[in-house]
Parts: sequence; C-alpha cells; structure tokens
Amino acid sequence: MNEEIQTLDKSYYKVKRGVSGLGFFAAKDIKKGDWIIEYIGIIKKNEDVVGDTTKYLFDVNGKFTIDGSPRYNTARYINHSCKSYGNAVWKIVNDRIYIRATKNIKQGQEITFNYGKEYFDAYIKPHGCKCGACKVKK
Repeated sequence: MNEEIQTLDKSYYKVKRGVSGLGFFAAKDIKKGDWIIEYIGIIKKNEDVVGDTTKYLFDVNGKFTIDGSPRYNTARYINHSCKSYGNAVWKIVNDRIYIRATKNIKQGQEITFNYGKEYFDAYIKPHGCKCGACKVKK
C-alpha cells in the first residue's frame, strides 16, 4: 500500500495516568482521519519473538515484528478498548505501524483502540478488562 502519511504532530498527545494505569491522551482536539503517532521500537525477525513475554509486540508482516517495549515508544501507552468505544485504529503502511483517529477526539480524552481477540484472550481477559466499554457494563 502506498498511502501518504502526513507529518505527525507530537503536540497531539501526552501520557498521563488514566483508569487503566498510564494512558495516551489528546493534548488538543484531533480530527477524525488525522494520523496521531507511529508505533516504533526494536525490529525483530518473527522467529526471534517466539516465546517472548513482552506485551508490546506488534506483528508487521510474515517476516518481522516490532517490539515496542522501549520507553521511547510513546505509542505503547495507548490502551485497549473493546467494541466501538475506541477512537483510533492501527494501520500498517509500508511496513510501518501508524495510529489514526477514527473519530473526532476532544482535548483530554484518552486515545484507545482494540488490541484484537488474540491479545485480549492472552493478556486482558485473565485479569478482567478495564476499558470504557467494559466499565459501562458493570
């Protein structure tokens, strides 16, 4: 895919404490469709991550995975959200992972997206989900 990514604006976000621990929040209003941040980290061959216990692995393609555990990867603080409560989505463009707003996000709102069933079942479900959608159910 050859989609153009606009310049990512670091003033869009800040990391602070939220209901699920540290979270990723809008520092100013973000419009639906805006690119927010790139998910970065250490590039590893897929065969090298078998058995890896970090929770920050992001499979890019059949060849490599990004280990986003280093603290310089600010996107690692984007928390999971079930169903349609998330306001962002990840997208792979030219073997890089970007986060894009799927809704208008107001200043101060937490930026979240769905991590997917496999991640949810392995890491979230055993401890109970704390996302906004699940808190509303309680």
